[in-house]
Amino acid sequence: MGEDPGADPGAALDAARTALPAEGAPAGTQAIRRVVNVLKVLAQHQEGGLRFVDVARLCGLEAPTAHRMLKALVAEGMVSRDVRARRYRLGTLVFELGLVAAPQFNLRELCAASLQRLAEATGDTAFLFIRRGNDAVCISRMQGHYPIQTPVVTVGSRQPLGVNAGGLAILLALAPAEVDRVVEAIRPRIGAYGELDERDLKDAITAGRTQGYASIGEKAVPGVTAIGLAVRNPFGAPVAALAIAAISSRMTPARQAALYPLLRNEVNVIGTLLYR
Repeated sequence: MGEDPGADPGAALDAARTALPAEGAPAGTQAIRRVVNVLKVLAQHQEGGLRFVDVARLCGLEAPTAHRMLKALVAEGMVSRDVRARRYRLGTLVFELGLVAAPQFNLRELCAASLQRLAEATGDTAFLFIRRGNDAVCISRMQGHYPIQTPVVTVGSRQPLGVNAGGLAILLALAPAEVDRVVEAIRPRIGAYGELDERDLKDAITAGRTQGYASIGEKAVPGVTAIGLAVRNPFGAPVAALAIAAISSRMTPARQAALYPLLRNEVNVIGTLLYR
């Protein structure tokens, strides 16, 4: 299972080509799709990593084929392998390529119009969150015209995933195993936020999966209720979340359901701007 340090450049693509069935061998573009599919699957499980047999199963590859492809991708720096855990993750080259592309994607700038529209349409405060490890960071917010605003989360503040609507939305967009890992990691910190406890968080996760969006009540912040929805990348992983907060008497279950389409529309707009 060790990597071959002498692998030739471009070996990832060669491995993908040679791994294809001989009968009706597809063109090079199909081989590239196989490599990209492996990278997508790893992106979806970046936090915990995957064993090569898991990559094979999720990508529909034979185990030896998956092993050869991963070995070649490691040699190219596109994938890294934790030798002790025998798990694969995206490698440093993916990060470096992302840095090159990053200036095109100023998230605050791209999301400013969406926050403005949400604040104007609802009259309430709209927020933009991103994930940092097991936390959600508020990177922008826009207040509406309703006389009572709830700017309870300040720009730059950092809270555990799940204790605000944006963080809960990000949590809901993660794979179930990753959700369990995050909840276990943040469990000692949940009690610092209002009257929330682990049971409340798990109930909010269950409810969010049923209704399709995150909703966090006033147990986190007395008198305030908020809803949120994640912006996902083409691999399905959350890259950000939008949230709307209001006083609880205003944010009834019926109003939450009515505001959800507005959130969904702006999430789709941002997704198009980021990944068109």
